[in-house]
Amino acid sequence: MNDNDKIVQTSMNIIVNAGDARMFVTKSLEDIVSRDFEKAAEDLKVAEQKITDAHNMQTEIIQGAVKGIKEYGEYNILFSHAQDTIMTITSELNIAKQMVNIFKSYEDRISALEKDMDK
Repeated sequence: MNDNDKIVQTSMNIIVNAGDARMFVTKSLEDIVSRDFEKAAEDLKVAEQKITDAHNMQTEIIQGAVKGIKEYGEYNILFSHAQDTIMTITSELNIAKQMVNIFKSYEDRISALEKDMDK
């Protein structure tokens, strides 16, 4: 494995994990539409683990570069893309978490109002 292979392989793993996180964020948004807030929360937990895994890989590369490990010290455009992907999907994850809370709150309020109307 040459010096560039390690950072390319790790960058691809970051992108794959971040992409998986995005898939689970999207599933959680679909769960909101179906009013399955429990499933939405579960999907967001999986997304959070995937993005955490990606972030940990990113941190390994950054720490390696700081320590002077040659295979991590070279600029790599794929790693730059991987970092951008993590940031974007982390933002999507944060927004989706709030959306679950907002829509769950609305659902709870509507259910309470409907119960009051049935009395």
